[in-house]
Amino acid sequence: MEQPRCKFWLPKKKRFCAVLPFKDSPFCGNHMVRSDGQWIPCPIDQSHSVLTENLESHVKRCPFMKQARTLSLQPYYCKGINAGKGEVEDDVSSEMKRHAVYRMSIAEFYKLTEKVQHVHASICDDIRESYKMPEACNMWINREIDSKIPFQEKHVIQQASILGNLEDSGLLKSFHGRQQDDSQRAPAVVEFGAGRGYLTQMLADCYGIKKVFLVERKSYKLKADRSLRQKESLSLERLRIDIEDLDLKAVESLHGVHYLAIGKHLCGPATDLTLRCCVPERVSKSTSECGGEKTYLEGFAIATCCHHLCQWKHYINKEFMLGLGISKEEFNAITWFTSWAVDGDHGAEVSDSGLHLQLRLYVLYIWLGREKDEQSGTGAAAGVEGVVRSMQAVERAALGFMCKQIIDKGRMAWGSRNGLEARLVKYVAPTISPENHLLMAKRII
Repeated sequence: MEQPRCKFWLPKKKRFCAVLPFKDSPFCGNHMVRSDGQWIPCPIDQSHSVLTENLESHVKRCPFMKQARTLSLQPYYCKGINAGKGEVEDDVSSEMKRHAVYRMSIAEFYKLTEKVQHVHASICDDIRESYKMPEACNMWINREIDSKIPFQEKHVIQQASILGNLEDSGLLKSFHGRQQDDSQRAPAVVEFGAGRGYLTQMLADCYGIKKVFLVERKSYKLKADRSLRQKESLSLERLRIDIEDLDLKAVESLHGVHYLAIGKHLCGPATDLTLRCCVPERVSKSTSECGGEKTYLEGFAIATCCHHLCQWKHYINKEFMLGLGISKEEFNAITWFTSWAVDGDHGAEVSDSGLHLQLRLYVLYIWLGREKDEQSGTGAAAGVEGVVRSMQAVERAALGFMCKQIIDKGRMAWGSRNGLEARLVKYVAPTISPENHLLMAKRII
């Protein structure tokens, strides 16, 4: 007899939820009507929430408790090792950032947008297009792969260009050139925020990488792991851990190994955490335990994204921002502005080649708007929220793109300051993805 299923209709999938319902309820736990009580994130794993009055009993039986305990015993787990130095504070949500912007006076808002334009013009004029379709990736580009592997053209184009830029920089060539007589010391690739691992899958298929590590805090179905493990000569290790807590030098199988760090769409602060993980700011707990063993970063290629999630407490180069005259509060504001770059399809309107022209038009708009507000007083009555709503979407997008590039330029400057040859490129057209920044660096020999 077929078991009853949850009666919640999923419109996108055009079917009912397949999860078993709770006893005496037609719905599963995810789709039951919630109590009016106060719900708070579970302290063990914040991917789910619990009623305040049930917190004590829930913690004792939370299914993530065993996983958390197991992780805490791993030698490479070190709580907050990559969080960065500075004040301890809660994350600033997008809603909080928006409210802070709307509380500005119109004059303060204009001053900030003018500062963004000035900073962008002075430091972001060398970000070049670097769209790559390497021959080595033809088997993926031409769909000559296992039919069970998910294929989406836009993702394949992005993955191929990341690998093409790695190849063009000489990193893959020098990487392969290292002696691999000792399989334990074979060069490795560490993919941060790996998700299902299909960037690594393409890298292994097309470039023959033999040793890979996938770092991801979530558990995914339909992972590339199964296909990768079928490669007899490939060594695969998946580390289910938050990048913030990963002491890479304490991963035993990476001791003495040269490695490349890669990541596709590392959301918000995950990019900062990854940079700090690869080039630690402080001595890790493994220094004395590993007999002086080291890992050797050859370089990295990280596609950044979701800048609106960036947090001042995690940002890798606060000194850079402060040197530009951008305060903590202004940083929070410009991270919120970045969401305007991806809130619609502006690829055709704000093309990379026309961005600077659009920015000049935007500045003209600001000045005209100021004069109009001062003459009529309507802008002052509506406040900053009214000014923002009166802007055209393409104008908001232009400001958003400026802010994204400033944030990533700070990350690039941090790499250069730490002995790496770093650069920032646009690795795909904005029509493929508006999240098209690739942060690259290689070790200076």
